[in-house]
Amino acid sequence: SADYHVPFLAHASMEPPAAVARWSKELCEVWAPTQNPQAAIGTLAQVLGMDPKQIKVHVTFLGGGFGRKSKADFLCEAALLSKMMDGKPIRVQWTREDDIRFDYYHTSTVQHCEAGLDESGMPQALLKRSAFPPIGTSFFTGSKQGSDGELGLGFTDMPWDIPNIQMEVGEANAKTRIGWLRSVNHIPHCFAEGSFVDELAAKAGADRVEYLHKLIGDGREIAINDELAKGVSYANHGEKLERYPIDTKRLKRVLDLVAKKSGWGRTMAKGRGMGICVHRSFLSYVACAVEVQVTRTGKLTLHRLDIGIDCGLAINPDRVKAQLEGGALFGVSLALFGQIRFDAGRVQESNFHEYQVTRMADTPKELYTYIVESDAAPAGVGEPGTPPIAPAICNAIFAATGKRIRELPIMNHDLSW
Repeated sequence: SADYHVPFLAHASMEPPAAVARWSKELCEVWAPTQNPQAAIGTLAQVLGMDPKQIKVHVTFLGGGFGRKSKADFLCEAALLSKMMDGKPIRVQWTREDDIRFDYYHTSTVQHCEAGLDESGMPQALLKRSAFPPIGTSFFTGSKQGSDGELGLGFTDMPWDIPNIQMEVGEANAKTRIGWLRSVNHIPHCFAEGSFVDELAAKAGADRVEYLHKLIGDGREIAINDELAKGVSYANHGEKLERYPIDTKRLKRVLDLVAKKSGWGRTMAKGRGMGICVHRSFLSYVACAVEVQVTRTGKLTLHRLDIGIDCGLAINPDRVKAQLEGGALFGVSLALFGQIRFDAGRVQESNFHEYQVTRMADTPKELYTYIVESDAAPAGVGEPGTPPIAPAICNAIFAATGKRIRELPIMNHDLSW
């Protein structure tokens, strides 16, 4: 058994929230980099006491959002100030400190994984528990438990061939604002699952890729129904399972591709190791292999990152690869440095000297992306590259040093050996 923890995470978009508003009794216009202008119109109408038809939102170029700019708080600030100033145009520009301390944070998560193994080291029973302040608290008070939609992001939608599975969800109170962040609940759920599977393989003394093949089982399409998941309504990202089933053949295919391309199985010296993780998210299948080096004093270097995706028909392969690269580096940043801490209700981080993000020196020296050729229906590419990064890095650190990391970020741990 093992427990895993992911802290609150901030978006830290390149462009902090900003908006320009001009109010009148007949019309309120707002110019802002919003990801959700329709919802912004409704929120503005509510706070201004106006009809939604009297609200006009102009969407500007977006200097990074990752879910943060789906919220309309900074638009409302500008609009309310313009109203207070009798209709004078008002520009609101948040500082970086505002941005980090008053974010809609990605939720903090604690998970417990427990397995019963047979003589060959394969799990015959699996217990998973997860507790996190739900995103529902952003919409109504009293929400304490993750919704089916949140649990369908890497918790209930498992591809493993395990005969006995029990999943439990605890309650957690939100003491701060919770929002969407690139890949959402897949971040903590994949971290726990990808790490725990590696621990099981280590206990069995098995090669990780071979173990994953056995754990995934025969190629099949998994349907979530009342018999398989009582009490769970599987969201499947809003799509029908008939069109986007959980296809383990595709999962194994991308796993094999990345294992081959990364040179998996090479003998390495002490202090150097490889880790691998495979995950399905946003209807796509992704595998990631990371090669790291850790010096005796604990200095970590990411030498190579290989990441492949089966996203169905790739309409624009260049864009798919760009999104994979961006998602992978986003995951590297969260894994190495991402954390928001509170002390007596006050956020401790304020700017990049405290809320660190990945710099060039921290990125993998080599990064390779691969696309599985497929004629399946197109699926997501903007977010699936992020979830498997943290477990792949942590698994590689274990291979290099024998040290397990079950709590992010990695920078908080002594990696010396």
